[in-house]
Amino acid sequence: MRPYADTSLIGDLFERGNYVIVGAKPTMNYVVACMTLFNEGVPGVTLRARGRNVVNAVDTAEMLRKVFLRDARVESISIGTDIRDSPDANV
Repeated sequence: MRPYADTSLIGDLFERGNYVIVGAKPTMNYVVACMTLFNEGVPGVTLRARGRNVVNAVDTAEMLRKVFLRDARVESISIGTDIRDSPDANV
């Protein structure tokens, strides 16, 4: 999981397409999304979450690491602040 404070990094992240934004859906939905990216040949996946959904992101990473991809490793864990361009905080 790597939240970014610099918006130029966010743009680069979206262009690469190796990210999964974790929300309130069941954890297996995000595990399947990550597995799909790995099967497409992406060398690494970034999990992003905000607020209460950080727990789902951690569960997703742990499930991938312990059940599906036993040789996977967590490269880094970062906690930060996103700079939001939208005046509406809920967007």
